[in-house]
Amino acid sequence: MQIISSQIILFIGGIGFQEVLLIALVVLLFFGGKKIPELMKGLGKGVRSFKEGMNEVEEIKDETKAESRPEKKGEPKEEQ
Repeated sequence: MQIISSQIILFIGGIGFQEVLLIALVVLLFFGGKKIPELMKGLGKGVRSFKEGMNEVEEIKDETKAESRPEKKGEPKEEQ
């Protein structure tokens, strides 16, 4: 049985194409055509901020791991 990737995307969480289309139509009617670009811009900023926060957490985690590693013999100790 071969699964096509577009079918997987459409049926994630049980939401099909008709449901996505209905949701888009309701959003368009509720907010209007002029407000949607502003909403998407705000959503994009939020996602960007979230990604930056996640990257900072990863950097801190990596720094913590590097500091907690025991030093090998023969390597000079770092002085602070």
